[in-house]
Amino acid sequence: MCQNLGHLHITGPLKDMNFSIPEGGGVRFIYQFTSEPPAVSFRATGEKDGIIDIVPRTGILFLNGSLDWETKAVHRLQVESLDEKGNTVKGPYTVTIYVEDINDNPPEFDQIKYTGVVRQNSRPGKPFMYIHATDRDDPTTPHAQLTYSILHHFPNPYKEMLFQVNNVTGAISPSKMGSYYLDPQKQDTFTLVVTVRDMAGMTTNAFTSSADVIITVKESLWKAPPTIRIQENSTQVYPVNISQVHSNEPDVIYDIFEKEKLSRLPFSIDQNGVIYVTDPLDREKKDTYAFFVVTKDNTGELVDKPLQIHVIVEDINDNPPVCQRALTVIEVQENEGAGSNIGTLIATDMDEENTLNSRLRFKIESQVPAVPASNLFFIQQDTGILQLTSRSLNKRIASNYSLKVLVSDEVFQTICDVQVHVIDINDQIPIFEKSDYHNVTVAESLPVGTVILEIQATDGDEPGTGSSYIIYQMKEGDPNNTFIIDTDSETNRGFVKVNKALDFEATPVYNLVISATNPEPLVLGVQYNSSSLTLFKVFVTNVDEPPVFHKTVYKGEVSEDIPVNTLVMTVEAYDPEGDTVRYSLKGDVRKWLRIDSTTGQIYTASALDREQEETYTVEVVASELTQKSKTTFILHLRDVNDNPPLLAMDYPPFFCHPLSGGERAFIQADDADEQWWYSTFTFSLVDDMNTRNNWEISKVNATHAYLSPKHANFEEKVYNVPVIINDNGKPPLEGKVNLEVNICKCSSEKSCFIEVQREHSWPSTGQAIGILIGVLLIIGRSLFLDLMVVYHDYIS
Repeated sequence: MCQNLGHLHITGPLKDMNFSIPEGGGVRFIYQFTSEPPAVSFRATGEKDGIIDIVPRTGILFLNGSLDWETKAVHRLQVESLDEKGNTVKGPYTVTIYVEDINDNPPEFDQIKYTGVVRQNSRPGKPFMYIHATDRDDPTTPHAQLTYSILHHFPNPYKEMLFQVNNVTGAISPSKMGSYYLDPQKQDTFTLVVTVRDMAGMTTNAFTSSADVIITVKESLWKAPPTIRIQENSTQVYPVNISQVHSNEPDVIYDIFEKEKLSRLPFSIDQNGVIYVTDPLDREKKDTYAFFVVTKDNTGELVDKPLQIHVIVEDINDNPPVCQRALTVIEVQENEGAGSNIGTLIATDMDEENTLNSRLRFKIESQVPAVPASNLFFIQQDTGILQLTSRSLNKRIASNYSLKVLVSDEVFQTICDVQVHVIDINDQIPIFEKSDYHNVTVAESLPVGTVILEIQATDGDEPGTGSSYIIYQMKEGDPNNTFIIDTDSETNRGFVKVNKALDFEATPVYNLVISATNPEPLVLGVQYNSSSLTLFKVFVTNVDEPPVFHKTVYKGEVSEDIPVNTLVMTVEAYDPEGDTVRYSLKGDVRKWLRIDSTTGQIYTASALDREQEETYTVEVVASELTQKSKTTFILHLRDVNDNPPLLAMDYPPFFCHPLSGGERAFIQADDADEQWWYSTFTFSLVDDMNTRNNWEISKVNATHAYLSPKHANFEEKVYNVPVIINDNGKPPLEGKVNLEVNICKCSSEKSCFIEVQREHSWPSTGQAIGILIGVLLIIGRSLFLDLMVVYHDYIS
């Protein structure tokens, strides 16, 4: 029996009693025990502590001072009644007084002033220091339930505080604003006034204490190093230390995240943040690399923002010059003057462009034949341009010269072969066989590349040289190069072809003037004249053409959650004949889009879903009276976090019965939404008593957790465990899954043993007849096949 006494007149016989009395309050009565003859007085012994006593004659139990929970929470006394001679009549009985705590102690910080250090760009919410306070009141009551907060923030240059404190643990960390704005160059010291309140901070009369927190901001250790330069094809022993990064947090796990999808990234990082190149690099194969360095904690959570590392592979001179052609052939007329540029020798070097490693120099090593002199030719050292040293070429003396040209960089040398053909002077002009080829009529739909005319001119110069080869060109009447003329190198016959699509509406008639020239210059005193010109007219006829789109492909990008009837693209087409164009869609299998048949505006017709199709492709059809044309519209859907996470498991977990303790099952979560970097999920159980009493869940890393039974008293059956999974999307989504967990007998291989039920009975009459007929049919079929084999052998 336990009584709260706020008044005096409570009496009763002597027996074991419990009292609950608030601390403080001073002198007061507790209870009055009544006596039964022959008892005439009472006596109290035990933990009276000078505060609790009893009036012998009246039996009144009272306090002559204040109880203090913090000093003593329970007082145990023995009370007995006595007769006239002081002998015990009844008792002793136990009287227990429980002291009730009242909120009479303010919380106290364990330090008057705290100091802490935070690094620039530290992760928001990651604690870098803790504050701690205690309260002498009863910790099982709200009197000692403490909550922390920041009262002042000096200086506070922004609307939001740069720091935050966990109201339960006292952990101080940068806020999102602080993670972004903290900079020791701008402000390296902050003072926070932090408070602690008891009563869980829920009442206005709670006690409050405060303390100062001095925070020093230091430069972030987590910085990307400057661009790393590595010399290609180094002979060092690999791996080679090329740089190092330092996290702001201790005991992190360093890792490399590829930006490019390479077959193998030739870089690694150790757990001290040292970055290595693991293999020799070849600049000619790949001259730059980019990758990210990340840090994780032991649960797989990202600690720091990813750092991008840039590597440039520096060139060494490891490639020789290469001649562009195995043999460079140059033609030169025998009347060319001294200093004339007769051609260029082209060579390349795969080393880095515009560096000394790829700088090439040219030098003539030999000339065959060396007549009429051994130095008829000169090559410019840095350009490879060949020149004549004098007017000494004579075809009758030598019609061909072979040159060996040394091409060198600072390390390597290569010999390139050059052949110079001395040709007759160009003193004859090409002459057309016809001065007018009249006209031809073609449809505007004629394919590009079609020959519409053959022309012929002749040249009296040396055959097979640049002096006699004829180049045909449109001199007038074709400003857009609609036509082109190819020359047969053996016959000098010209073939006029359609070079670009014809358009009756743009140009119905072409009045063409065609010229014939040589690649070699004419000698002085000889000029091209009207004999090297001819006329030709082309009439283009109209064809009903299909509509023409302004683009061959239309591309758009929208978020998958845009409302229905949102404009996503406008396509445009015109009809060359000026007819009205109407639009329609083809291949819209999901019915996600609709198009305005008049304007070509494409709208969403229903809700989009990136998880069904990330890139949606349809055809847009433009139609006029008799013709149609098509173009492609590609719509890329940007992801939004619209899919809650789910469990990704091939089979439900099980535990072997009976449980022995310590068992746990590995579970994994997945999310259909697009994941950046990697997925991060949090796992928890539904907050109901049955689940809390039977199961617990603990995180393994960003995507996995352990499910464990909390005791061994489970029956053999399937249990539904409600699991809650939250993703890290914006906004975050929550998925609830009823996970089936099987508690079952297990085989020796530690897998669920499923007992097969067997029924023992004879077949019925009908079943027996059916079995007999089946057996006879099988036997008959076998005999038939044997007879067929024998028959086949016989006739063979």
